[in-house]
Amino acid sequence: MTTYGRFPLALERGLGCRVWDTEGREYLDFVAGIATCTLGHAHPALVAAVTQQIQTLHHVSNLYYIPQQGELAKWLVEHSCADRAFFCNSGAEANEGAIKLARKYAHTVLNISDPVIITAHASFHGRTLAAITATGQPKYQKNFNPLVPGFHYVPYNDLAALEAAIAELDSQERRVAAILLEPLQGEGGVNPGDVAYFQRIREICDQTGILLMLDEVQVGMGRSGKLWGYENLGIEPDVFTSAKGLGGGIPIGALLCKTFCDVFEAGDHASTFGGNPFVCGVSLSVCHTLEQENLLANVQARGEQLRAGLEAIAQRYPTLLAEVRGWGLINGLVLQPEVALTAGDIVKAAMAEGLLLVPAGPKVLRWVPPLIVSEAEVNLALQAVERAIASLSI
Repeated sequence: MTTYGRFPLALERGLGCRVWDTEGREYLDFVAGIATCTLGHAHPALVAAVTQQIQTLHHVSNLYYIPQQGELAKWLVEHSCADRAFFCNSGAEANEGAIKLARKYAHTVLNISDPVIITAHASFHGRTLAAITATGQPKYQKNFNPLVPGFHYVPYNDLAALEAAIAELDSQERRVAAILLEPLQGEGGVNPGDVAYFQRIREICDQTGILLMLDEVQVGMGRSGKLWGYENLGIEPDVFTSAKGLGGGIPIGALLCKTFCDVFEAGDHASTFGGNPFVCGVSLSVCHTLEQENLLANVQARGEQLRAGLEAIAQRYPTLLAEVRGWGLINGLVLQPEVALTAGDIVKAAMAEGLLLVPAGPKVLRWVPPLIVSEAEVNLALQAVERAIASLSI
């Protein structure tokens, strides 16, 4: 099906932060499968885990206990605020699980018959029907109506708007069951959450019983410079979701929550492939490598280096570039709103310079390299994008 607008490039192999196309040309990969290839390509730990697990046992379904699944759940709860984990195959599925959990919690604990989940404008939560309804971007929802009822949208980082929405819904006897937000909006333009905003939301949730649910699909697993994006905000969610970097490129998603809101019972939710021995074994290797190679320190250092370099470029091209924003190794180079050029134009020009990048909307150039990226590779990427920008500015 013609569902993808692809770049004219076919990639056939990768190593570290580099990939090669079918013509033998080398590229620096600062897309990482859209913030997914945590350890880059063909990392020895990943290769070993894949090889060992596929030779042992790869799938049995959740009819039986799966030791690797238990080990991964244990690692995740020991390294987060969560107490429980459910495994699925993607971020969209993890968010679907969170939506189901919030609705059952609303009915069985909060006594809400018509629960509402508040999400943010410019958010992105996945492509399944409930997830695109939760996504506060009409372009993803067009022609897929009727959408799933029970969602309400507010501007991101706008506390007054959020408080007004809760009051308005209350007056209509449509009570809020949960607030679902990204700690940093990825697809919506690399917009970091405001600390005061999230801390006040945590207070509101504590006072009202509303669940605070965070979508960590893109910012989690070390990409923000912390293991989880919420750590940058000084709060703990009640529920959060993970995917993308969790498997380092192998499809896995996770719904995680605290004990008090774990209302799922046997038969409430399931996944045939979710949490199978193969994906959990590989994901465990990603988790352990993050620790063993001290990758969070690398993310912080390379993120600072990248932002400083991008800010210097922005100062040299002030009529084209507006600002740089982000955390760790998820960063956005923002174009001036009035310029005719788009982020996609720069992506294409950078590709010609041997650098792979991806837009986050029409005016934001997203930088999400593997977490193993080196100082030298960041410098090479900065040089390549400046050459691309110079070629477009002539």
